[in-house]
Amino acid sequence: MFGVAVAQRILECGAFGMSKDKVRGAPFTIGSFLLRLLFTLAVVLLTFNPTNYSYVDWVHHSLSPNTLGPEHAVAGIALLGGWLIVVTATQRALGSLGLLVLAGFLAALVWWLFDAKWLTMTSAGALEWIALACLSILLAVGMSWSFIWRRMTGQYEVDEVND
Repeated sequence: MFGVAVAQRILECGAFGMSKDKVRGAPFTIGSFLLRLLFTLAVVLLTFNPTNYSYVDWVHHSLSPNTLGPEHAVAGIALLGGWLIVVTATQRALGSLGLLVLAGFLAALVWWLFDAKWLTMTSAGALEWIALACLSILLAVGMSWSFIWRRMTGQYEVDEVND
């Protein structure tokens, strides 16, 4: 009886005791996409936004009274790390052509929303918010593209390594 249970467990989970789902990785869901979108929104909006509460404004206001300090460097390096993650993942997943196609799609979508009067030009700040949201969406789709591609085609994307 014990031998049968062990054999069944090995067949279910593989020889190393891991389920097939864990070997594959976490499944791609709308929630995982929204987490990526939240991360890209944080990186983009913490770097710059139309309010006076962004890294760019913080550094700009610290330059005139010469109060630039190590806290600015730490925050800047943390933001740089976030940008490196999202830009590298997006570039690797989409490539230059994919970036252009997605940016063109988002631009056409915004144009259509303006044409349908769902969006209006009330201020320059509104257009900035729309551009920052589009940038965040572009980066989130880029970070998720390998998962989306695998779902649509069943093919895995693998990085080439030159030894």
